[in-house]
Amino acid sequence: MRLCGRSPFILAAIVFLVGCGASEEKIPEADFQKIRDLINEMEGQGAAMAEQLDTVAHYYEYILSKKDSILASAAPSPYKFDGAISTNLPEQDSSLSSIIILNSTPDRQKAEQEVVLTNLMDGMFSSFIANNPRAAQIYSNSAMQVSRVYPAYDARNIIDPEIDVTKFNFYYEADLAHNPSKGLVWIQDAYVDPAGKGWILSLLHPIYDGDELFAVLGVDYTVSDLVQRYLDALEGEFILVNSKGDIVAGKTEAIESLSMPPLKNHVYRETVNSDFFRVSDFNLFNSKSLEVRVMAQQFLLEKKSEFRFREEANLQQAICLQFNEINWFLIEVFPNY
Repeated sequence: MRLCGRSPFILAAIVFLVGCGASEEKIPEADFQKIRDLINEMEGQGAAMAEQLDTVAHYYEYILSKKDSILASAAPSPYKFDGAISTNLPEQDSSLSSIIILNSTPDRQKAEQEVVLTNLMDGMFSSFIANNPRAAQIYSNSAMQVSRVYPAYDARNIIDPEIDVTKFNFYYEADLAHNPSKGLVWIQDAYVDPAGKGWILSLLHPIYDGDELFAVLGVDYTVSDLVQRYLDALEGEFILVNSKGDIVAGKTEAIESLSMPPLKNHVYRETVNSDFFRVSDFNLFNSKSLEVRVMAQQFLLEKKSEFRFREEANLQQAICLQFNEINWFLIEVFPNY
């Protein structure tokens, strides 16, 4: 009997593919639950930090509402300046921030007055860091080009005093055009911290004085801390990516298995703290592997939750779940051992 003119070779291929599909076992729910729990833990920590940052923001706005009386009775400022940068060093007084009055300020006298007014924020900054050990730093950058960062750091050897902070994403992502709700906002893409913390992620809160944006309050996570705190602590090969496919954080083995560029010193956290890290290099859509690029499309664009590799000899499958509060995805890859 002739079957629609199909050759034995085509039939054999169909049988082989159907057989392979039938033999594939369903990915255990426990694997999905593991990354679901990790997402919940990370979002829970983020929500707790956001709530505390909101408290700091309310205190900041209270200070602005009482600025006349505060300035009239303010104690002498503990800060002295050598040009743009406060002279205090990190090891001298742990209660102080590093303050920079950038040369781009439109009014140096008003900026110095702002420093006196906002000195009350140092206590709140110190308390926030003490209660949030995962936070790398908390800071305020103002429209008057005053930058206050806690804990203090070696600003003189790191910061260019000619910069304009309003041109950086850690300022403009919270402005009225980008954040009309005037609430908390995450910067969803990793970026290089001008204060020398390497590649970081930031949570921002705009501070308004009436209808005017007075400053942007921010707190940073370092990418290397995300890897160490959340991913390294769990058995398995994980990567955290944003909606564009950029690898926000990941285990070294997981990244290498997905045909990404070679890592500096073969360690991801060293790479993201270096000047050689480029986000575009570590993007799933730029992988050398066609299958990895297909996986990225199915996970990030088609919102599928599992992918089975056919051509990559070192990879078996991958699963993916999306975060609830931020447009990130957590992927676990399963190597062929």
